[in-house]
Amino acid sequence: MNNNSFLETEPVNKLLIRYSVPLIISLLVAALYNIVDQIFIANADYLGSNGNAANNVVFPMTVIALAFTLFIGDGVCAFVSMSLGSRNIKQAGDSVGSAALLSSTTGIIIAVIYFIFRDELITFFGGRVNQQTFDFAKEYFTFIIPGIPFYVFGQAMNPVISADGSPNYVMFSTLIGAGINIILDPVFIFIFHWGMMGAAVATIIGQIFTAFMSLLYISRKMKAVKFTRENLHYNPDLMRKYLPLGLCSFLSQISLVISVAAVNLMIKKYGALDPVFSQPEYSQIPMAVIGIVMKFFQIVISIVVGLSASCTPITGFNIGAGRPDRVKKLFSLLLTCESVLGLAAFIIVEFFPVYIADLFGASGESVYYSDFTVKCFRTYLCLIILACVNKAAFIFIQAMGKPWTSAGLSMIREIIFGAGLTVLMPLFMGLDGVLWSMPASDLLTFIVSLIVIIMIYRELSRPVRYSDSL
Repeated sequence: MNNNSFLETEPVNKLLIRYSVPLIISLLVAALYNIVDQIFIANADYLGSNGNAANNVVFPMTVIALAFTLFIGDGVCAFVSMSLGSRNIKQAGDSVGSAALLSSTTGIIIAVIYFIFRDELITFFGGRVNQQTFDFAKEYFTFIIPGIPFYVFGQAMNPVISADGSPNYVMFSTLIGAGINIILDPVFIFIFHWGMMGAAVATIIGQIFTAFMSLLYISRKMKAVKFTRENLHYNPDLMRKYLPLGLCSFLSQISLVISVAAVNLMIKKYGALDPVFSQPEYSQIPMAVIGIVMKFFQIVISIVVGLSASCTPITGFNIGAGRPDRVKKLFSLLLTCESVLGLAAFIIVEFFPVYIADLFGASGESVYYSDFTVKCFRTYLCLIILACVNKAAFIFIQAMGKPWTSAGLSMIREIIFGAGLTVLMPLFMGLDGVLWSMPASDLLTFIVSLIVIIMIYRELSRPVRYSDSL
């Protein structure tokens, strides 16, 4: 009897709660690694807004590593769920073993590349806004790099552990790792005065713990998936099957990096033309502020992704079992939840941006810092509701086994609209054009997403046994 057979019988609303709560907490805690670093950095008087700007410069490199992590982890999660739904237990075990080896190798390769091209990457992502920001970014990045292999492996295995029926284990291991980071950050930054190095070292210690917990689970605690040493080998045939299922996650993160790079470069370029931010003592403010706004957005998106990704094992199993009716009901519930979440986030960014700014050290900075932070929140995230719905649709469509459709939507959002409008709109609106590019991209993407959502509903209304195509 398949241990995950309840995915076909239990009400979808209960399943969504069961899987989403621990996953949301796990993703929020994972997001806290970078966010907590930035909060402590911002409130250290010897780091301040220059340290904040440096943290924002390094952030895209973390996203690149996360892209490869999700490429493997989300892909194998969806494939394992479909395999379990069609009762192919051996295939599920072999795919987990292959993914474990692939994620380990990928993390090492990324770390080596980062060491070789460290200065060039920092420059590319806007680190030359001033010399102090560059020095801080170089210090932080140098000590973050050794933790990349642990980060990639731990985060890639988390979706697999959830698909195996243990989302609470993922939550626990991630919570402990982030807790270690939160405890060590103030010790290293304020007591030892290790600066950017201290923030980085605290982060990688937490990541090592989470990776160890993931290794412990897949080697000794797997339940629905039967996993032994014999499964631990590269399997090109299975890779060709499960990697495309993670393609949307990969491309969405890579395209996000392109979008962030465009934002950082335009912020640097048009900030230098601004009457206030062209002054050396204020030149880092736009870069620091856009980083704060993105960190808040990352918190919201962590909840969005947690809700959406929690549908992956449920969706995959029911597709494998030939139950499109349950998939349709789950999709409707997901879109409703994401809309409510987006509305709550909209209220926060429009009415309480000052409180968020103060959390990131605005009270110790100039009035220009506070004013630009409020303006940036209210403009950049004014259509955050649509951003939530768009992201949820992308992930759910991927979970249905439609990676190319999902990847196409993600690339339209981040590259064509995201990066394109970020470069185009400042030509007419200056620095304000960078801020308005985000809501413009979300609106145009929603129009395209709505068409695809309607097509998905029509498809799920047809009595098709998806398992026949596995």
